Amino acid sequence: MAYETIQGVRVWGKAEESAVTQAITCANTGNVVQALLMADHHKGYSQPIGGVIAYRNQISPSGVGYDIGCGNKAVRTNVMVNDIKYKLPQLMDEIAKRVSFGIGRVNNKPVDHDMFDDPDWNIYKQIGTHEHDQLKKLAQSQLGTVGSGNHYVDLFEEPATGMLWIGNHFGSRGFGHKTASGFLNLAARRPFLGNSPGEGMDQPPTLFEMDSEVGDMYYRAMQLAGRFAYAGRDHVIEEVLQIVGATANFAVHNHHNYAWKEQHNGEETIVVRKGATPSAPGQLGFIGGSMGDISVIVRGKDTEENKAAFYSTVHGAGRIMSRTQAAGKMNWKTKKRTGGQVTEQQMIEAIRAYGVELRGAGTDESPFVYRQLQEVLDAHAETIDVLHVLKPIGVCMAGANEFDPYKD
Repeated sequence: MAYETIQGVRVWGKAEESAVTQAITCANTGNVVQALLMADHHKGYSQPIGGVIAYRNQISPSGVGYDIGCGNKAVRTNVMVNDIKYKLPQLMDEIAKRVSFGIGRVNNKPVDHDMFDDPDWNIYKQIGTHEHDQLKKLAQSQLGTVGSGNHYVDLFEEPATGMLWIGNHFGSRGFGHKTASGFLNLAARRPFLGNSPGEGMDQPPTLFEMDSEVGDMYYRAMQLAGRFAYAGRDHVIEEVLQIVGATANFAVHNHHNYAWKEQHNGEETIVVRKGATPSAPGQLGFIGGSMGDISVIVRGKDTEENKAAFYSTVHGAGRIMSRTQAAGKMNWKTKKRTGGQVTEQQMIEAIRAYGVELRGAGTDESPFVYRQLQEVLDAHAETIDVLHVLKPIGVCMAGANEFDPYKD
């Protein structure tokens, strides 16, 4: 087995002390079956990113986190990269223009979608008419917007075939954030849409019993936010397919901030993955690297080690430098940052050397702040097979000075 066990927590890759400490706290709170850390783990809010906690009859809204349903979609197109490379700068300009990036953004054109007829919107009516109307209106305005931080739309080349792939990464936007905050408020006996001090980084996880009224409401609301995230990623992929003049002939789509009902070792468990990709035997997943690194399509193996991992794997390369370390502190009056370890020029030179056409992004998303993806994939070699290796040729993200406290 390629993992070590630290105070009951199964850890893949190099153990990061602060994340291990958080995972131990999670392991000792509630009806925990198993706590695990994937090789890309680092400190998060309450539950570490790259953390997997399996519960008996409990669910953790702080474990799932504020970006419910955050995940990835990738499609292989019918277009060869050599046929569009001459107009790559124009294509990236059009993606940046047509797709809405940034915190609080609304869609450039409202999207009509049948998910807004979903009966689970009535969950919010149980809380109150005002809460229902406000959250549904927000969701309708933001479907198909991407957000900020490490969320992106990328064009990829598969070097082995020369085919063009399109990928994206984002979740349920402000709707998911307000849903998570609202249920954490209810747990603390605050109004659903009231001001919240936020979930502390080192606070033990908030837990609901699955068979309680609030637990059932949260689980259904989480699933609704997950469907919203899927619809948003689908919409953005369709937009980009139109821009590049392509059709998709293969797709991979997965959440990595979510809770699933799963059978493990003969019992039903609620598996909360925060920044971790499901990898059951035969299951496909899309794992993104940094803007200057590969991304991959993987498939779960039928092995004892994958079973021991509760059929989970990494969701990315994992940060090795905090956002403030990389970009410095922002003075919101002057809109300038000071003290960053990575300059914009260093980032630009690195991505040019890698052959990437970049739109947006700050130095806190530069290649220097992440591990190499292959390093964390190697730690999970006995749990996943890599089917497709993708190299970014175009990366589009929110601008450098967007502020979003819940990016991961």
